[in-house]
Formats: sequence, C-alpha cells, structure tokens
Amino acid sequence: MSSEPLRPAWSQSFSPEALQIVMTSGPIAHINPEWAWGGSTGAGVRVAIIDSGVEADHPALGGMVRGGVIVNYDEQEPNKVRIEPEEQPVDIFGHGTACAGIIHSLAPEAELYSIRVLGRDLKGRAVQFAGGLRWALENQIQVINLSLSTNREEYYALFHQLTDDAYFKNATLVSAVNNYPVPSYPSLYSSVISVAAHEGKDPFTFFYNPSPPVEFGAPGIDVKVAWIDKGYTTSTGNSFAAPHISGIVALIRAKHPTLTPFQIKTVLFACASNTQAG
Repeated sequence: MSSEPLRPAWSQSFSPEALQIVMTSGPIAHINPEWAWGGSTGAGVRVAIIDSGVEADHPALGGMVRGGVIVNYDEQEPNKVRIEPEEQPVDIFGHGTACAGIIHSLAPEAELYSIRVLGRDLKGRAVQFAGGLRWALENQIQVINLSLSTNREEYYALFHQLTDDAYFKNATLVSAVNNYPVPSYPSLYSSVISVAAHEGKDPFTFFYNPSPPVEFGAPGIDVKVAWIDKGYTTSTGNSFAAPHISGIVALIRAKHPTLTPFQIKTVLFACASNTQAG
C-alpha cells in the first residue's frame, strides 16, 4: 500500500507543452467547466472512499456519510476477506476522513460511503483492497476514490479485472499514483483516472498531463484536511490530489448522469486548466 510522501510527486510533469496538443475547434472546444459541472452539487451521486475509514460525524462532512463496511482479512472466507457492515463509520487513522472532507468540500450533496481496508498503521493487504473495491461495484457506487495502491505484481491481473469490471459497470475510479517512483496498481491502468499532486491551492484548478500514465494533477501539497477526532491537519501527497478529482467527477456525474467513465475522462481533459482555450 502507498505511504505518505518524502517528496512532491511529479508535479513538474504538467508542462505548458500540453497546450500544443489541444484541439481548438470541434465539439471538445465547447466543453468547459460551466457546461461540465456548473450549478451541480453532486446530489444523487454515491461516492466511496476505500481507505482507513471515514469519521462519519466529522463536521467537515456535513452529515453526508451514508454508511459503509469494514473489510477484514479472513483465510476461511471466499476471496479471503470478511465484510462487516458499519452503519456509523469511524476512521482509525485519519487518512480516509481527509479524502472524504475534500470530496465533500467540492460536492457537498454527494452521498459518502466508507470502505475501511487499512489498519491503524495505514497498511493493509491487497486482498482487502480488492474486497473493498468489489463491494463498491456490487453496491452501485458511481465514483470510487482510491488514495492507496499496491506494487505487488502478483495482484496485477486481479486489479486489472476489477477495474475493467468497474469501467463496464459505469463506475468511475479515481486513483492516486504512488508517492514513490515505482509501478503501482491500479493507477497504471487506462480504465482509471490517475492523479498526482501539484502545488496549487484552488480546488478547481487541475491539469492534464500529456505524458501518461499519470493523467491529471490536482492540489495535494500542504493541503488543510479533516482528520480524526473532529480535527484538522495540513498534509502533502497524491492521496489528497485524487479526492479533488473525485469531487469534480461527482459534480459531473450529478449533472450528466448518462456519461460513461471514458466520456468523463474526456470532459476532465477538456476542462483542465492547461487545455482550456483562451
């Protein structure tokens, strides 16, 4: 699982050269933030945070947490996980609450769901991560925030299958890339939206990266975030860039509910701060 950073993550890759590849005519030129999410609050969209849990009664979440589950490792169970319902979710670290708070700040009427797969040390097994993702897909979650990853190659195929399942079930996965320059899954898959941090502070300022696999950059450096015990802290990492994009995706899904993940990625490209005409 990814850990918090020793350095800012690849923000230098979002270069002005991206402007050279933008189409300035045709249908995509007419897609802008006002069309994409203007007036949207995220109402009716279900967003899951697969993480360390979510502190349901944190004031930064506005009472929008609708429940969740705990995914425990259990060798005796199918897929080696046991899933327990958690009507009033708690966070045992703070990381998941931070991500949920960012999403809520952007999409205040989106419904939030906690899927706890990480422990008090912010570590967990890849099968727990997979089990949480599988639960989200089985329960019609529309946007799934993944501020975690695995770099173990033996799980490459498993997560590839799950992300493909999400794609075809019209669930949009937003994945933080690892804070270290190593391959990590599922952020490398083309069916997810991969995100790294940049130094900006405006939550709606994000950039398209013309050199994938990292596709977008969003605020994630020295970000004030919600934390456990109804507290707040300032933190840095790709973990906090991903929920900025998840929040914007929730706004887009609420306003344009028939868009597919592929189409949503195209809308994000068209609305990125470095691809907008003028």
